[in-house]
Order: sequence, then C-alpha cells, then structure tokens
Amino acid sequence: MSNATHSATLLISAPDKKGLVAAIANFLMTYNANIMHADQHQDNVEGLFLMRVQWDLRGFTLPMDDFAAAFEPIAREHDMSWKVSLSSRKPRMAIFVSKYEHCLVDLLHRWRIGELECDIPLVISNHEDCRRLVEFNDIPFHVIPVTKENKAEAEAEQFRLLEEAGIDLVVLARYMQVLSHEFVTRYPNKVINIHHSFLPAFDGAKPYHRAFARGVKLIGATSHYVTEDLDEGPIIEQEVTRISHRDEVDDLVQKGRDLEKVVLSRAVRWHLDQRILSYSNKTVIFD
Repeated sequence: MSNATHSATLLISAPDKKGLVAAIANFLMTYNANIMHADQHQDNVEGLFLMRVQWDLRGFTLPMDDFAAAFEPIAREHDMSWKVSLSSRKPRMAIFVSKYEHCLVDLLHRWRIGELECDIPLVISNHEDCRRLVEFNDIPFHVIPVTKENKAEAEAEQFRLLEEAGIDLVVLARYMQVLSHEFVTRYPNKVINIHHSFLPAFDGAKPYHRAFARGVKLIGATSHYVTEDLDEGPIIEQEVTRISHRDEVDDLVQKGRDLEKVVLSRAVRWHLDQRILSYSNKTVIFD
C-alpha cells in the first residue's frame, strides 16, 4: 500500500506576498508532517499565490478532525481560500450520458482498472441506449426523459438522486441537454463537460460536417467546468489532432471521438486527484 493511501492534500489560493510558503510549511512541520509533494504558482496579473501540498498522514500528530480549527488562524491572517481532502475518502461521481457512449465507456474502463479513484453510485441518462453497458458494470442506471415541458420536474428528480447518493462530482459524458442555472449553482466547479473545440466557430448541430465543409486542418476537444455561461467555463484540458484533405466526415467524427474521451478522462482524473485550482474563469493544473 503506497503512502498516497494515507495522505492529505491541501489546495490554497491567497493574495501573493512574501512568507506564504514558509507559513504553510512551518504549520505542517509543527505537527511532524512528511511532505510528499508541493507545487506552487504565482499569477502576477491577478496578484495571486496558488499552492498544492500533499503530506503523509503517518506520524502526523494533528488529528484531521481538528485540522480546520488549527489552520484557520493562518488562513485568516493571509486571507487564504483553502480546502483539504483525504486520500482515504473516495469522491463520489455521477455520470450523465445521452446516446453517445464513447466517453462513458472510457470512464468506466478507467474506473474499473483503478485509474480513476472514485465511487460511481449511479449513471443518469435521458435515453435507454446505455443501460446494458452501465448495468454490466453493476452500476444503477436511471433514465429521466427531458423535454421542454418537463425540464424542471426532470431536474428535481436528478437532484433527488444526486443528493441521496452523496455526489461530489457530476461528469457530462456527452449528455446532450443544457443544465439550468439552478443546477450549475448547486454544484460550483463540480460539473465537468466535454465538447468539440470548434466552439464558437462551429457550434450547434453537426459541427464536424461544418468543419469538413470549411476544410479545417485541426480538430480538437475541450473539457471544462460548467458555469452559468455553459461552455464558457474554466478550461481544464484541451487536445488537437491534424486533419488531412483525404479525411472524410466519418474520419473527423472518429478522430473527434478519440480526442473527446481522452480529454474528458484527463480532466476527471485531475479533479479527483485534487490537482485543479479554478479562479478568474481559468484553471491551474498542478503536476
């Protein structure tokens, strides 16, 4: 069993000034922390200091139940925003999907082999298409049809299921419905989406067909947190691949699927590993 299974991770953002690293390190050393990883970033434009620090809990003399009370005076002194997580507690992730299954398949495979450290208590869809795949993995599958007329009722049922399951993260694995303002505000920086990178030039229906008609030389995929501005939320990961004049529409679609599933899985893994800090509608991804 690796040290990581007995670790805690602290994410911090604060107005940048001298002494922040020392304050954090000295606090942890006071309680005999063995720091395993530490990474930091200064945003000179925003005047922000951002840090991720992970330490081994074996030998750490401060009970984690008392961590918040002990750390709060330092956080208050330096005007820090912070959160701490324990590797022993797996985040609980819900997946939303419609009919396209490539992202769902990739997520379930990575989860099954232990690459994604989380529990998946349920999958929610507005169609029946993926039921067999999900139930093969022994995960409850809930179909909630969504129309213009029943959208509020459908989301109320989604909220009920998510709350009952104690969900920490919602992943939209090609879920082809627009989330409401209420949904997004309930889960700030806790809803991850994937889309083709043609936005905004090729938004709407059949983006690959429209890209093909323009003779594009690159296609891509973008994963981001969902905000009230929908696809304008903080970007987590992007990837591109080149397109040849020999490629047909089907080739673009196939290459796009490959990009989408890899980019989404990377974003989900980094979120689960507590490697992302979001601010000013952008993100820092710590190594």
